[in-house]
Amino acid sequence: MSEQKIEFYKGAAGGWGALRSVSQALMRQDIAVKGAKTLLSANQPDGFDCPGCAWPDRNHHSTFEFCENGAKAVAAEATARRVTPEFFARHTVAELVAQSDFWLEDQGRLTEPMVYDAASDQYRPIDWDSAFALIARHLNALPDPNQAIFYTSGRASNEAAFLYQLFVRAYGTNNFPDCSNMCHEPSGSGMKPQIGVGKGTVQLADFEQADAIFIFGQNPGTNHPRMLGELRAAHKRGARILSFNPLRERGLERFQDPQSKLEMATLGATPISTHYFQLRVGGDIAAVKGIMKHVIAQDDALGHGCGGVLDHAFIAEHTTGFEALAEDLRAEDWGLLEAESGLSRAQMQTAADVYIAARSTIVCWGMGITQHMHSVAAVQMLVNLLLLRGNIGRPGAGACPVRGHSNVQGDRSMGIWEKPPAALLDRLQQVFGFEPPRANGVDVVESIRLMLEGRGKVFFALGGNFAAATPDTHATWQALRRCDLTVHVTTKLNRSHLVHGREALILPCLGRTEIDMQATGPQGVTVEDSMGMVHISSGINPPASEHLLSEIAIVARLAAATLGVQRPVPWLELAGDYVRIRELIEQVFDDFHDFNARVAVPGGFKLRNAASERIWETPRGKAGFFVHAVPRDTPVHRARAARSPGASPVFTLFTTRSHDQYNTTIYGMDDRYRGVFGQRRVVFIHAEDIRALGMKNGDWVDLQTVWDDGQQRSAERFRLVAYDIPRGCIAAYYPETNPLVPLSATAIVAGTPSSKSIPVQLVAHRLPAVPSPALEEMAA
Repeated sequence: MSEQKIEFYKGAAGGWGALRSVSQALMRQDIAVKGAKTLLSANQPDGFDCPGCAWPDRNHHSTFEFCENGAKAVAAEATARRVTPEFFARHTVAELVAQSDFWLEDQGRLTEPMVYDAASDQYRPIDWDSAFALIARHLNALPDPNQAIFYTSGRASNEAAFLYQLFVRAYGTNNFPDCSNMCHEPSGSGMKPQIGVGKGTVQLADFEQADAIFIFGQNPGTNHPRMLGELRAAHKRGARILSFNPLRERGLERFQDPQSKLEMATLGATPISTHYFQLRVGGDIAAVKGIMKHVIAQDDALGHGCGGVLDHAFIAEHTTGFEALAEDLRAEDWGLLEAESGLSRAQMQTAADVYIAARSTIVCWGMGITQHMHSVAAVQMLVNLLLLRGNIGRPGAGACPVRGHSNVQGDRSMGIWEKPPAALLDRLQQVFGFEPPRANGVDVVESIRLMLEGRGKVFFALGGNFAAATPDTHATWQALRRCDLTVHVTTKLNRSHLVHGREALILPCLGRTEIDMQATGPQGVTVEDSMGMVHISSGINPPASEHLLSEIAIVARLAAATLGVQRPVPWLELAGDYVRIRELIEQVFDDFHDFNARVAVPGGFKLRNAASERIWETPRGKAGFFVHAVPRDTPVHRARAARSPGASPVFTLFTTRSHDQYNTTIYGMDDRYRGVFGQRRVVFIHAEDIRALGMKNGDWVDLQTVWDDGQQRSAERFRLVAYDIPRGCIAAYYPETNPLVPLSATAIVAGTPSSKSIPVQLVAHRLPAVPSPALEEMAA
């Protein structure tokens, strides 16, 4: 572990710093040579898809189609370290739960299925047949299938996700909480009624033609580093790139391309953002309304007879609701927009002028938009902005929600959804001859409540780290521990395996980088990236253990044990040849016609996106302008209004990832671009706010949620780090700050945890009366 220090990072994103970090990751996992060879097969026609983010691959024949954090994901999976039964024999669960998340996953790959033994508080080996029999016994003993919960990670392949949803619906429930519920659910919830699709409408080629790219609530330098290549190229050809983000993020400022010999040799870099707007946390709706207000005003000033600045022909032919939106914007108060956005009127007008001057505009957004109470409204405001000038359905323009997990979008395409459309259920009945359950299931937050109430008895997770990723950590852990059985399909040990039910199983599976040998030979699986491209992925490394099963084999064998080997499909035969699974997929989903033939083409194929063709699959057959007021009654507003005179100020906390992290997986303890090394319990805060608290940079504080449910929520011992962030706003890493996010803090309509806008107060941390040497050292 590196030395604990806070040290400003002077370099650009990418470049030699990224290469050094990748080299260190390979060395750490004891796979320097093997890891380098493995990376050369990432995102290749005959190789595997990166298990990291869902950003598309431009060139499947390039030997460098991976990024720093993708390389870390590959290294973590291809590690030479192993977690064997002997490891579990040396440690009780009580001992393991005291370890850090980083330490747990750093132990290496799991090698055999394990079952929890309450008498010894240890996991012990179990054979696969006995494991499946145990799960089937629990499932078949439930009086109601809705007492079982089936979570899905975004790393599951299309084939695994399809079989999984088929098994679970044949079993009798739609309880499918998944990682979409915690990230981009508001994107689909907002876009579907507005333009008829819940996915982005752009392709990579559009980035070559866009005159302007607006980026809201996203940090591509850490979360989607390959996107920086597209932004760099766009900047070089003269595109305007406008970033709206509370924190100054290095990846949005400048980028040194490791593939550029000139930049690497001269230590040069390319600027990314031409404009950087540091709006207040939660100020996006106000900012976008300010931009649109100026656009409408400029159009009004010119008059329609002169053509105006709006695309009036597009609006008339393709949209509804424009007049209501225009009147709302004309009446909006600039003072309110400035106060709530944190931007000046001049800044919003500047952004609007760039938008007006651009012939084609792309709007990108990430979880800085979606993890808010009013996130669905924010998404619809961004789409409103695009519709004003016809920026959907033509080259160089469109909506680009940038999703995280490598196949989170594919899982939804395969039917992993707690609110399935009737058309999907009808097709399942038609193809497979059983009546699927029609009632909606539970999402992530609802599933936690179900377990807390004692009505969720069995929790099965196909990947992920549910206990660490979810909000309100104390409540979530209590919920999982009330289950009769918890089961986790995984490659590595994580927090969720130690927060378990009365009975528990850990089922180790193959990773994306490994050869998947089945009855008919080595298999490939498919994934869908965030722009709707579907392609094949084939592992190249020998499995980490002879005892591992593929996710598909695990689902198939569980289904056979629970429902019978032939009901409603021959599960084991399907698991022997994934071609057969894809043949079933194309019977259920029309967009996957000729699946096997089309995915055999290098680079795969693009799924149809009706909105990109200006076909609006909405009730009125047109795209819609939606009117939303600037939020003025959020939990943060209420907490500040209720603050008594002289009390500690209320800050808006938003959770974020470090650069050495992907979702809940911690690769290391450094956040290079933000200058944090060897530690994670830090709070980024404006220097003036530190002084106003009567504290100094480096002091230790506790964070306490200000909520109206009477519950005390706190996270202790965080170091203050003075940072370039708007006053009244603070940022800290998750999962360390997940205990501060109440279960009731969710997005309207979408139900996504609003982890980007939690009202908190900071109080000085008090060391124990008899401080330990470790605490003294950390506080020094």
